[in-house]
Amino acid sequence: MDSRVYVIGRDSVPQYFRLEAGEALSLTLAVPPGVSCRYCLEVDLEGPGASLDLAGLYLCPGAEQVDLRILVRHSVGGCTSRQLFKGIVGGTASASFDGLIYVAPDAQKTEAFQENHALLLSDTARAESRPQLEIYADDVQCSHGATTGYLNPEELFYLRSRGIPEAEARHLQMQAFLAPVARRLGDALADEIHASLP
Repeated sequence: MDSRVYVIGRDSVPQYFRLEAGEALSLTLAVPPGVSCRYCLEVDLEGPGASLDLAGLYLCPGAEQVDLRILVRHSVGGCTSRQLFKGIVGGTASASFDGLIYVAPDAQKTEAFQENHALLLSDTARAESRPQLEIYADDVQCSHGATTGYLNPEELFYLRSRGIPEAEARHLQMQAFLAPVARRLGDALADEIHASLP
C-alpha cells in the first residue's frame, strides 16, 4: 500500500490523487500548531478494487484558522474509502471540516466512511463540521459522522485521583484523543505533535 504523510504548511496547494484498479493509498495529514491554512484534497477512485485510507489531525491552540476540504469520488463499484480526522481547537482559533463522499450511479458495492471529531479547549474556540454523502447507487455501505466537545471531566477526575497533576492529566487526555491518527505519523513527528499540545 502506498503510504504518505503530509505536514500541511501555510502555503498549502491543492492535492489530487487518481486511483486505478486495485491501487491503494494510505494518506495521513497533519496541521501543526501556529499554522493557518486552507487545504483542499480530491481523490478519485476510478478502478475496481481501489482503496483509500485517509487520516488527518489539526492543532489550533491560539488564533489559527484551519479550513480542510475533502472530496472523495467513487466512480466505479467495488472501491473502499475510510476517513478519520481529529482536531484540537483552543484560544480564539477556528477549524472547519468540509467533507464530501460522492458515489456514482454505477458504483455498486462501495464502502465509504467519514468521521471528523474536534476537541474544544476554550469557550471562544470554534469547530465546524460538514460531513456529506451524495449517493446515487443503492447497494452500498456508507456513513458519516462528526462530534465536537470538551475534555471529559470524569476522566480528568479519575486521573487526578491517581495523583496525576491537572496539567499532565489534560495533556494525557489530548494525547489519547489524537492517538488513532498520531500513531500513523511515525515516532518523530508524533512526539513533536505531543510536545506541542497546550
